[in-house]
Amino acid sequence: MLLPVRDAAATLEECLDSLATQTLGHHEVVAVDDGSSDACWEILRAAAARDPRVRPLRSPGRGLVTALNLAAQRAAAPLLARMDADDVAAPERLARQAARLASDPGLDVLGSRVRLVGAPGPGMRRYVEWQNGILDHDAIVEEMLVESPLAHPSVMMRAEALRQLGGYRELAGPEDYDLWLRAWRCGLRFGKLPELLLDWRDGPGRLSRRDARYSSRSFFALKLAALEAGPLARRRPLVIWGAGPTGKTWGRALSGRGFHVAAFVDVAPRRLGARILGAPVVTAEAASGFPGCLHLSAVGLPEARRRIRVAAVSLGLTPGADLVAVA
Repeated sequence: MLLPVRDAAATLEECLDSLATQTLGHHEVVAVDDGSSDACWEILRAAAARDPRVRPLRSPGRGLVTALNLAAQRAAAPLLARMDADDVAAPERLARQAARLASDPGLDVLGSRVRLVGAPGPGMRRYVEWQNGILDHDAIVEEMLVESPLAHPSVMMRAEALRQLGGYRELAGPEDYDLWLRAWRCGLRFGKLPELLLDWRDGPGRLSRRDARYSSRSFFALKLAALEAGPLARRRPLVIWGAGPTGKTWGRALSGRGFHVAAFVDVAPRRLGARILGAPVVTAEAASGFPGCLHLSAVGLPEARRRIRVAAVSLGLTPGADLVAVA
C-alpha cells in the first residue's frame, strides 16, 4: 500500500485501522509523512510499533508526487495499491484486488467502485456515478478523454507496470490522470471491480479543490495533448458531434492547434445550417459525408454520448478508431 500522509491526523488512525483489518494478511503499508505539522508522524510510529507491516518514512514536504515515488521505490511487493490518509478500505479490498490480478495476467491497473463520504457536492456525485458505471477495459478507454476513469485511491497495479511508465511525473496537472493517459498510450490494460471497496472522502479541504494542478483547465490540457499524440497523430480533419459549449470549446482548441474542423453535428433544429468556426452544422445522417475524418463525441452527458455512439456506429464508424469521446 502506497500511503502519502500530510496533516491528516484527524483521519489517519481510521485509515490505518482499515488496513490493519484487511483479510489479505501478507501486505505492507509504506506510509510517507510528507512534512506534516500535526501528529501524523507520531501516529504512524505508534501504528508501526503495533504492526510491523506499517513502514513509516519521512519526506521534507516535497509534495505528493515525490511522496508517491518514494513509497513505490521502497515497496517490496509486486502489486502496489493506493490510498489516501482520509479514506477507509473495506476489509476485503486488498484480497479481492490481488485475487483478480492473479487470475488475469494481462490486467495491469485495477480499481474498484467507491462510496463517497464527507461533504461532496453535486458535481462530485455525478462524477462518481459516472465512474462507478465504467468497469471493463473497453469502457474505461472509450471514456478516457472524458474524465479520469479511476479513483486513484481505489487502484491496485503491478509494480512492473508503474516502473515501465517511469513512475509518477511532476507536472502542472493531475498526477493520477497523467498516469492513466500514459498507461493507455503504452497499451496497458485496465479493469475495475464492481464492489464498493473504498470510502472516498470529499470536502472543501481536499488537495484537488485547493491546487491549480487539479483544475478543469489542467485536465483539459492533458486531454488535448493525449488526443493530439494519439488519435490525432495523423492530423485527420475533424467532425465534432455537439454544437454546444463542450463541442465549441474543443473546436476552438483544436483549430488553434492547426486542425481542420470539417463540420459540427447537432440535433437541435435551430443550430442546423449555422456555421461554427467556419464549419457547417449538419444532421447526424449527413455526418457520413465527410470521409477520412476523426469524429469527436463532444458532449457532457453520458446519455448523450451513448446516443452519439449508436448513431455513429450506424454510419459505419468504429469507436476508438473513427469516434472518440471527449468532454
